[in-house]
Amino acid sequence: MKLLKFLLLGILFGIVMVKSEVFSWYRIQEMFRFQAFHMYGIIGTAVITGIVGVFFIKKYGIRDYSGDQILFFPKDNSIPRYLIGGIIFGLGWALSGACPGPMVVNIGFGYLPFIVVFVFAIIGTYLYGLFKDKLPH
Repeated sequence: MKLLKFLLLGILFGIVMVKSEVFSWYRIQEMFRFQAFHMYGIIGTAVITGIVGVFFIKKYGIRDYSGDQILFFPKDNSIPRYLIGGIIFGLGWALSGACPGPMVVNIGFGYLPFIVVFVFAIIGTYLYGLFKDKLPH
């Protein structure tokens, strides 16, 4: 029962993904081919929402759902890290046609080939967990 709110939030997230067409492989391809502004507008809105959210978390000391303080740590040498990670993420996104959120929505929508993408995303996450101590952070 404690996790019901997260299940309902996930269902709402899926509905928003479908209604905004963010899960659509065609919309993602339009973005990577610079043929439409649709996805850039949504991503830009998400970035602005994140900036505003972090501002309020820092200003008012907002806590997470279990009451713990949310901490932000400065990182040194972050530009190469983000460039390399972004390139890897972008290549996976372009090749599969989905980032992690819409990937699961595609499976729920009935596009079963995305199960393969999901399995490899899980494998990649597991491998990162194995090798994270050996990777530059």
